[in-house]
Amino acid sequence: MEFFLQIPLLIRNFIIYSLEMANIIVVFPNKRIVETVLCFSIFLFCYLPTAFCSGFRQKLYLPVPGPESYAFDSAGRGPYASLADGRVLRYLGPAVGFVEYGYTKADRPRRFCDGTNRTDISQICGRPTGLGFYYKTGELFLGDADLGLVVIPSGGGPGIQLASSAEGVRFGFPDGLEVDQATGIVYFTDASSRYNLSQINNIVSNRDATGRLLKYDPRTKNVTVLLRGLSGAAGVAISEDGSYLLVTQFVIGQVSKYWLKGPLANTAEVLVNMTGMPDKIKRNTKGEYWIAVTVTSKNSTQLQGQRIDGDGNSLETLTFSPDFDSSLITEVQEYKGALYLASLYVGYVGVYR
Repeated sequence: MEFFLQIPLLIRNFIIYSLEMANIIVVFPNKRIVETVLCFSIFLFCYLPTAFCSGFRQKLYLPVPGPESYAFDSAGRGPYASLADGRVLRYLGPAVGFVEYGYTKADRPRRFCDGTNRTDISQICGRPTGLGFYYKTGELFLGDADLGLVVIPSGGGPGIQLASSAEGVRFGFPDGLEVDQATGIVYFTDASSRYNLSQINNIVSNRDATGRLLKYDPRTKNVTVLLRGLSGAAGVAISEDGSYLLVTQFVIGQVSKYWLKGPLANTAEVLVNMTGMPDKIKRNTKGEYWIAVTVTSKNSTQLQGQRIDGDGNSLETLTFSPDFDSSLITEVQEYKGALYLASLYVGYVGVYR
């Protein structure tokens, strides 16, 4: 970020140097006038709110819409993006773009599924909604909108279904996912036990409260329900010390803290009541959290990234619309100085620096 703040000064010095080398400066005997004009021009270009330097926005185009979530592996490769047609693609840089890494089910009919953007056939093609690597093994865990909890082995390929229900209740709409790197335990959400992804409008309009926060232990292969009665359970993130989880509920605009350790273990409390619909939540390297929030009013929709700390204090709010041209934002993930923006309804990975 500091580099981008230095760009105006670098541009100024380069132009002054170029003019002097070309002897053009003799036309303007007062060098201070030239510098003043240049600095004013750079100000207009770099510091007005709508200008380029207020936040560099880049689009990494995908062959299929719907990147709802991203992941980066232990070597820093990525982003890995979940797509509407059931695949996970990996970005290999601007010269190559995205290539297929894996898919959610082995019997997925490729000719029928590749390129589709239909949520009503996710039971055939799969639809990954939440991604998370376990760095120790290289496995990529997926929350899939129809299949439930899935894992793609290290190196990629077809996914293996790990669980499709908990306590005898089938998952309706698995959404967010987080892997505890210390234990390998996978935490994930089920947005609704009643409705699926294609019925997301029903979840909101009926204020459905059948969502759950779940835990998968790879050693026992058991799924445990940690919280139930959630209204659109969407994102989940674990704290840096592994003592608690933060979980979002998009129907009621709420972030809750669920304690994993300490005197409050196995209890939950409301951390933040938000304006808008919070979706995925991701921790950054500083131990803070980015929440993707869609704020709608009668006349407009704002797509935001809101950064909070573990106590629920608001640290920063960024608005990405209209540059990020969607009606919904599902994830804001910070990685190496950039924010990666996700949505069900765009055909690219949004990058904000």
